[in-house]
Amino acid sequence: MDRLFKLKAHNTTVKTELVAGFTTFITMCYVVFVIPGMLSDAGMDKGALFAATCLVAGLSSIAIGLYANWPVGLAPGMGLNAFFAYAVVLGMGYSWEQAMGAVFWGGIGFMLLSLFKVREWIIDSIPKGLRVGITAGIGLFLALIGLKNAGIVVASPGTIITLGDITQFSPVMACLSLLLILGLAYRGFKAAVLLAIVVVSGIGLMAGDIAFQGIYSAPPSLEPVVGKLDIMGALKPEMLGVIVAFMFVNLFDTTGTLIAVGDKAGLADQNGKMQNMNRAMITDGTASWAGALVGTPTVTSYVESASGVAAGGRTGLVAVTVGVLFLLCMFLSPLAAMVPAYATAGALIYVAVLMAGSLANIDWNDLTEAGPVLITAIMMPLSFSIANGIALGFIAYPLVKLLAGRASEVSISVWILATLFVLKFTFFGI
Repeated sequence: MDRLFKLKAHNTTVKTELVAGFTTFITMCYVVFVIPGMLSDAGMDKGALFAATCLVAGLSSIAIGLYANWPVGLAPGMGLNAFFAYAVVLGMGYSWEQAMGAVFWGGIGFMLLSLFKVREWIIDSIPKGLRVGITAGIGLFLALIGLKNAGIVVASPGTIITLGDITQFSPVMACLSLLLILGLAYRGFKAAVLLAIVVVSGIGLMAGDIAFQGIYSAPPSLEPVVGKLDIMGALKPEMLGVIVAFMFVNLFDTTGTLIAVGDKAGLADQNGKMQNMNRAMITDGTASWAGALVGTPTVTSYVESASGVAAGGRTGLVAVTVGVLFLLCMFLSPLAAMVPAYATAGALIYVAVLMAGSLANIDWNDLTEAGPVLITAIMMPLSFSIANGIALGFIAYPLVKLLAGRASEVSISVWILATLFVLKFTFFGI
């Protein structure tokens, strides 16, 4: 163990790493309940999705632990899954097979960016404000989806959107789920999300709103989703924006998470460079395109990994532990099938709160920064498209800087991306 994970060098023990791995798993295992529910709205088989989510999260977490020796759990990303289901499939009208093909190419692109170290150039040259706007916008998009799934907000011919009947069982339970998560998370309870889902699902069971289907069984078949992606169909010119969105949102999300978790785990050297960062990024990119072959959208590192680091985790043994536990979860599909949408709505809104918090890092007195950030963030839920929010933000940023006489602050890469997005809207529409 010590030779493989360098436990002594990181001043940790097997016991500490195992406890930290269990802690991280408990804080992020809600994804096996939330993600299948989201993707089933796009027409995918819920049982197969549960098995695929467990399998991909398990194998990718084990891979990053063994290859990069990082204490980080990997799983299909919440925001990117929402983008996949509600924007690309339901919003733009593409089939889920085509959307999965876009995930595949986005993963290939992300992996190549990491292999050839283009990633560092992109991350260093894209302004902090746009990164913050993307993170916050995905959070707002998730919040809208959670509110919609719970019936708290509904469509309205007169006002586009309005408040639903919040006295009904589903909205009340969704609100209870959110309140439980917020209260418990504030008190430092590491399994706040999971406990809230269990409590609200239990209430639904006692109220007769859901039926008991058992606890464990053989894993559902992967056949309805595995290998069904349309790789060539995703290469249509109009899907370029979708592929770019999958690739760059994962790029920013993963980099931010790895930097935050790595810093907390003491993985930075004396020059501030993270150990094996490129290996971690390569693992993430590989997991994304490989996951698409199995039937799950883009895989990303989870910020909940910080809970395991806080419990003392420092090495890849943490990630391997997380991966093994996810694989064991495959035998709990009847339990997952019982979880109603209102039980997971609170989790979506909670994740939105965490992601929107990044807006605190913006200088709101600098209109050349605040304007593009707000455009990026607010246009994601309003256009029901993460890709469009990113595109509009990248177009607005250099133009505002140019008009303000501060064009020198805009990097070449931002001008290139802005031009590509203008061409996309001009020739391929939204």
